[in-house]
Amino acid sequence: MTASLRIELFPADLEVSVDFYISVLGFEVGKDDRPGGGRYVWLRRDDVGLGLMERRPADSGPTVPPVAVEIVLEVDDVTAERDRVVAAGGELADDLITRPWGLTDFRLYDPDGNYWRITHR
Repeated sequence: MTASLRIELFPADLEVSVDFYISVLGFEVGKDDRPGGGRYVWLRRDDVGLGLMERRPADSGPTVPPVAVEIVLEVDDVTAERDRVVAAGGELADDLITRPWGLTDFRLYDPDGNYWRITHR
């Protein structure tokens, strides 16, 4: 089973971060939800994907990681991956769910508290 990795960051100031990644590091906008009132921008440079979502207060719900980084692992079969993780003793923070943006994922923390989201491609 193949996998790929992308990074999502939760900056305190979305505008400053978008400007930095575009003007300094040469990323291009792939998707921008800001014109419709959203707080998410998807950037791409070659095969590198970077999602930026404006940081929310820690008490705004379970989809907000406790740190400023969410690691996203994309797999071919998210259900099989979930079953494998659970069988291996992984404790899920959120079980499989189809999100409003169309992807199905599950979430868990590693032993150091890093927030992982496993999703289909």
